[in-house]
Amino acid sequence: MTTIKASCPDCGDVELTPRQLRLVVCNHAPWSFYSFACPACRVEVRKSADREIITLLVGGAVVAEPWYVPAEALEEHRGSALTVDDILDFALDLGRTDQLARELVTAPGR
Repeated sequence: MTTIKASCPDCGDVELTPRQLRLVVCNHAPWSFYSFACPACRVEVRKSADREIITLLVGGAVVAEPWYVPAEALEEHRGSALTVDDILDFALDLGRTDQLARELVTAPGR
């Protein structure tokens, strides 16, 4: 059986089987990672996985899970962040959808 050496921040080097590792390969490479529960202390360890790490783990029989991040999540956003008041105003406006629909139907040019 294949064993894979990894490092726990508390326990140091540990040996794992491929089934003890989770490998997530993201279409946005910097977000790829692998994780495992340390067999000694049970702490969940998560580390980034570059192309070399991914190749080594897949070669060691670790199953890769694909993760596709939508392009919108990677877009640059400008302007101020939404505030709690913005969210509350939006929620209140949702209660007025019937009025908004009437205004759209009766708007000039329709």
